[in-house]
Amino acid sequence: MQNNLFSSDKFSFFSLGSGSCGNCYYLGNSHYGILVDAGIGPRIIKKRLAEYGIDFSGIYALLVTHDHYDHIKSAGYLSEKFNIPVYATEKVHRGIRNCPLIKNIINGPTKRIIEKGVPFRVEDFRITAFDVPHDSSDNAGYFFEFGNQRLTLATDIGAITDEVAYYACKANHLVIESNYDEEMLLNGRYPYYLKQRISNGSGHLSNRQTAEFLANNYSSDLRNIWLCHLSGDNNHPDLAYETVKNELTRKGIEVGVEVNLDVFRRNVLSSKIQF
Repeated sequence: MQNNLFSSDKFSFFSLGSGSCGNCYYLGNSHYGILVDAGIGPRIIKKRLAEYGIDFSGIYALLVTHDHYDHIKSAGYLSEKFNIPVYATEKVHRGIRNCPLIKNIINGPTKRIIEKGVPFRVEDFRITAFDVPHDSSDNAGYFFEFGNQRLTLATDIGAITDEVAYYACKANHLVIESNYDEEMLLNGRYPYYLKQRISNGSGHLSNRQTAEFLANNYSSDLRNIWLCHLSGDNNHPDLAYETVKNELTRKGIEVGVEVNLDVFRRNVLSSKIQF
């Protein structure tokens, strides 16, 4: 493996893309890294990793949240062509295998089956998958423990259950969905059945739901919040940011002082944060 990623041993995190156009996130140190989801094309993943000096040889694992195409597009390719182990629940692996758009097979030693609530390790990372309600074959969030840091990633959330809240509240760094603005969805062009699918408790979280959860459950241990998986039709980055910021401010939590808040843009490489 090449050790050419970063000049320090700090851990780094960034988004390669977030939203229905494709999801992919990176977490790693100066020697290796992990991808969460691979819903964008392999050449785009390679290009965006290279902008931060990262090669596929430094990717030690791919974790998959669920089997919707905007999260699994390149999973089989990365597994078959680069021998990257793919970690997912049995139901998610089955969903990937049954997806007609996936041409490459995840099998043999690169197929890693995990169970929710049962921690597993990838190098310095202790990782626990947890249940997230969504209308897929199965859906997992991920809780990472490394050094004295804790990062939780939860996307495509139909509702914030006690289990989602438990892992979100343990995080120093939180990636959480803020998919749609309720008024934009209500008055938008989507047909009624799709509006219901998004907002019925097994689809996605609205800006308001995310904002109220964050404001009501804020802890001084929380340092960074990233809003992810924004809708291109029913949301806007500035609107999601302001909705969450205003609710935190209303509760007396000063954004930029007590906690950092940012929004992952659709199909855009984010800035890199180190901790």
